[in-house]
This record gives sequence, structure tokens and C-alpha cells, in this order.
Amino acid sequence: MLKQDQLHTLMEAQSDTEWAQALAALAAQLGFEYSLFGVVPNRAQPLESAFLVSNYPSEWRAAYDKLHLHAVDPTVSHCLGSSLPIIWQPASFQGERQQQFYEQAASYGLRAGVTLPVHGRSGEFGMLSFVSDQLQPKAGAGQLELLASVALVRDYAQESARKFSPGKSTAPAVKLTARELECLKWVAAGKSSWEVSRILGRSEATVNFHLANIMRKFDVSTRQQAIVKSIAAGLVAPE
Repeated sequence: MLKQDQLHTLMEAQSDTEWAQALAALAAQLGFEYSLFGVVPNRAQPLESAFLVSNYPSEWRAAYDKLHLHAVDPTVSHCLGSSLPIIWQPASFQGERQQQFYEQAASYGLRAGVTLPVHGRSGEFGMLSFVSDQLQPKAGAGQLELLASVALVRDYAQESARKFSPGKSTAPAVKLTARELECLKWVAAGKSSWEVSRILGRSEATVNFHLANIMRKFDVSTRQQAIVKSIAAGLVAPE
């Protein structure tokens, strides 16, 4: 499992080059040689105009772009219509064109991995892929723990990449009450709602009420996403 300080390297990057290095390091920590993160401001934008960071082999990236292989790539079509991860394996590639696509990708060492969709609050669309040449990734964690770690990277990558993405927009500052901020800081420190309720001397229902308000203000659906956004906004210090 990744540590918080490893994830915060994405938030602390001062250039897109430094950010790309941090993403590749996180992928390597989970046992993947290759990483790709791409996002467009909205679905009306052509995918070729995406903010794209990747350490895929340059020959494969050149062929992918020249032949417009995003039209064949099943990870792209999956991410357009789903928020769930898609696992890279031979069975994920259906039909002759996709099978040829997979064989070509595998010849460049892109044989197995996972892709998670990116769907932003302002209509952004994209994906994060961690890929390996091994059919069984080298990470020692079980698949569910691995997916949870990649999902954390996706949340941090999505938020931290905004400052480097073309067409970036500035969202209104989120204002939290003193009690909301107190609850959020304890949750960011790894405490459950029950533990926070004991610390603050409030009911668990009250803590959950404050956390629901926090997620609504940040326009997110999970506590982890709220934590990431609060760190980016400077409301919560990284643990």
C-alpha cells in the first residue's frame, strides 16, 4: 500500500516534468513499468488535444497517435461509459481489430495492467493506466488492495494535474465551518467516523452529517476525494 508522503509528491511537483517523474515512481512502487495519464477539459475536445503524461515506449506512442488507435483501444471506450476500472488481460480485447491492437501493444511491453477512468467535476474526461510486461504484476498486494492503491493515485493525479492542464479553470474557493474542518482533519489522519465522534465528543451521526456537507461543498462522492481537494486547497496539511 502506498504511503501518504509518496502520493503527495504529485501535489508538490512544480513542473509537468517533475509531475511525470512522480507518477512513474508511484507506478514502479506498485510493480508497473509504464504509466499514462491523459485528460481533456470535456468530451467535445478531441483526444489528441489531451494533457498527456506517459513513459510508454515512444515508438508505440507515435504509432498509436498516427493510426488513431484510440478508436480501437477498448480502455478508451470503456472509460467513456464507466467509472469502474478495466483490467488489462487478453480476454479484455474482443474481435480481430482489438486482438491485433493488443498484440501490437504487448510487443512493446504493454501486456498487463489496469486503467481507471477520470471523470472531473467540470466535465473533464480522461484515464490513468498502469501497465507491465508481466501477466502477473509484481506488486505483492492482492488485486483489491492494488486497485485501491491505483484509485488513490488517480484521485491525486486528477487534482494535482489541473495546474499543468491546458484550459484549466479556477474553481470557487470552498469554505468550511470550523467543525467541518476539524472533522476533515481527523478523517485525513486516518480516523473513522466513530473514532472522530469519540475524539470530538459528538455523535457519529453528527460527524457523518459534517462529512456529507464537506463532500457536497467539494462536489465529490468520496471522503478520499474530499481529502485530496482539501490538501490542494491548503485547508489540510499532508500527514
